[in-house]
Amino acid sequence: MKAYVFDGKESAKLEDRPIPTIIKQSDVIVKVEKTTICGTDLHILRNNVATFNPGTIMGHEGVGIVESCGDLVSKFKTGDRVIISCITSCGSCKMCQVSKFGQCLDGGWLLGNEIDGCQAEYVRIPFGDTSLHLVPKDIDTDSLVLLSDIFPTGYEVGVLDGQVKPGCSVAVIGCGPVGLSSLMTSKFFSPSDIYAIDTNDHRLQVATELGATHVINNSDGTAVQQILDITDGVGVDVVIEAIGIPAGWEMSQKLVCPGGNIAVLGVHGKSATINLEDMWKRNFTMTAGMVHTNTIPMLIKQIRAGHLEPKKLISHQFKLSESEKAYTTFTHASDYKSLKVIISNDLL
Repeated sequence: MKAYVFDGKESAKLEDRPIPTIIKQSDVIVKVEKTTICGTDLHILRNNVATFNPGTIMGHEGVGIVESCGDLVSKFKTGDRVIISCITSCGSCKMCQVSKFGQCLDGGWLLGNEIDGCQAEYVRIPFGDTSLHLVPKDIDTDSLVLLSDIFPTGYEVGVLDGQVKPGCSVAVIGCGPVGLSSLMTSKFFSPSDIYAIDTNDHRLQVATELGATHVINNSDGTAVQQILDITDGVGVDVVIEAIGIPAGWEMSQKLVCPGGNIAVLGVHGKSATINLEDMWKRNFTMTAGMVHTNTIPMLIKQIRAGHLEPKKLISHQFKLSESEKAYTTFTHASDYKSLKVIISNDLL
C-alpha cells in the first residue's frame, strides 16, 4: 500500500508499505477513505515530538471503512464506516474509567506517533471497540474527518479546560485550524468578546467570518498592548494558546486577567518560562494536556443540529498520491491560504 512516512531526520515521502494485519484480537483494520494533516504533524517533521518513532507512517485523523476485525471486537464489523479517534483508548484502565482517554495507560496518542498512522491506504487501530465511532449517514465525510482531533482538541483542551462561560472574554492566540476550532466551539457558551490573534491576514479574515469580534495582526508585536488598551488594562478572562511556541505562552501570561484562565493546546517542543514573580498575585489558572476525544458524540449532535460546521475550515483537497504537495500547501499557509487540507485514498 501507499503511505506517507517520516524517517525521523530529514526525509518524509510516499512509500510502499505492507497492508497492516491484526496483531491483537482487539485490533481493527480500516481502509482509510479520507485523512488530513495536523499542525502536530509539522511539529514531528521539525523533530519537536520526542515520542515519535522514526520510520512511522504519519497521521492520526481519518474516516474509513472497516476491512477486518479481531475476534474480541464486538461493536464493529466489516463494511462499517468509522471515525478514527486520534486517541487510542483501552477502555478499561484507571484513566479510561474516568474518561481521560488521552492518558490511557495502554494507549493515548499512538497513531502517527508511536505506531503507524492514517496517512496511508490502510491503518491498524488498536482497541477498536473504544477507539472508533460509527459514521452517521446524515453528515458529510469531510466534516467527520475533522472530529478525529482538531474539534475535540479545540473544545476540550481549549474551551472546557479554559472554562469559557457566558459573557466572558476570550483571546485565541494562533488562528490555524485548531485555534479556529476553539473559536467556533467557544460560541456554544456565548462569550461577549472573542479576540483572534495571528500574523496571517487570511486566517484572521476567516476568524471574522466565524464569529471573532476583534481580529489583530501581530506582525508588529503589538497585539497584547492593543487588547490591554481595549480592556482598560485588565486583559481577558480566557486565553487559548494555540501555536505551541514560547512567544505564544509569553503573550498568554500578559493577556490573562486576574482570576482568569490560560488553556494551552499548542504542542510545545521547547521550554517556556512561567514568570511566577509577576503572575503569582493574579490568581490565574493554567491548563495544558492531551485531548481525550470523549466529546466526539456531542460534537456529532452539534453538527446535526446546525450549530457547528467543521467543513468551513477545509481549504484544499488532495489525493494520497499528492501527499508531498498537500504538505507543502499546509506548511506554507500564507502562500496558499490554507487551513485544513483533506487527503483522499486514491483507491476510492
